[in-house]
Amino acid sequence: MSASVVRRRSPQVVIAILAVLLALVTISSLGIGRYDIPFARVVQILWSPIASPQTPVTPTEANVVFTVRMPRILLALLAGAGLALSGAAMQGVFRNPLVGPQVMGVSSGAAFGGTLAILLSFPRYGLLGSAFVFGLSALVLVYALNGIVARRNILALVLAGVVVTGFFGALVSLVQYLADTEDKLPAMVFWLLGSFATANWEKFSLIAGPVLIGSSLLLALRWRVNLLSIGDEDARALGAKVESLRWMILILVSCIVAAQVAVSGIIGWVGLVVPHMARMLVGSDHRVMMPASLLIGSLYLLIIDTIARTATSTEIPLGILTALIGTPVFALVLRQTQRGGRGF
Repeated sequence: MSASVVRRRSPQVVIAILAVLLALVTISSLGIGRYDIPFARVVQILWSPIASPQTPVTPTEANVVFTVRMPRILLALLAGAGLALSGAAMQGVFRNPLVGPQVMGVSSGAAFGGTLAILLSFPRYGLLGSAFVFGLSALVLVYALNGIVARRNILALVLAGVVVTGFFGALVSLVQYLADTEDKLPAMVFWLLGSFATANWEKFSLIAGPVLIGSSLLLALRWRVNLLSIGDEDARALGAKVESLRWMILILVSCIVAAQVAVSGIIGWVGLVVPHMARMLVGSDHRVMMPASLLIGSLYLLIIDTIARTATSTEIPLGILTALIGTPVFALVLRQTQRGGRGF
């Protein structure tokens, strides 16, 4: 009896530890940079709007923490959480550990929507809408191709994602070819590399709504993702409306990914790598695995962004770092799947 209680409680303990670790890393990140601020001083600065510390907060300290670093760190937290949660939900919905927003073409579709919006000089919310429409279109194409070719083959979905990713990648190249080389093209290239370097409170407000609402709804549906992960027939037998539920989840994923791509470009592989980390820590039950993915995703992308902005004198694009880590992990998962292990 006691052993079962320990097993049942251990995922919650892991999630609590992750939450505390995330809070500590977040406060530490606020103090790391060219203008270093000690951890205890960061805490005093954060507390200063409520109670003034013994040593008054200087205008420089307040500006560095609240204006320069805080919006960037909050963007990294939201983007990492949203991408990781989206990947965990997609892997459950498609019962395939090889899928993720980038592998399934969502990121490429959203990237095409974003580059097209830059070419046509859309406002920020127009860029967000364009990224959402084409990100969802990519998912629809992948799902349609998978149904035509081999719906029950777990690798057919990945192959369909490769096809759609290549198609939208070609469209992105076409838009770049048509763009003005003095103005539009540099903006597209910088945006596609993925970065939080231009983070501000306006961009945070742009991503906050879609990611917070979409993530909250995905978390509310996490027990239904468990139903979808056991197969369509069994899910229907348990009373789930499989098709409508699947499309609801895919639309939420598209909203989250489109919002992230709109403000920071393509940041790949987070949605593929992080759910596997969460699965190793808390198991494959989506009721605990999805919250764990959310926390690990925030922590993962925050650490990478901190490295990107402090490791060298010039900032390293996030898309490069996440790809360097994500592609070897994808290869290992593919190898495991080929051996017959599905990772669930």
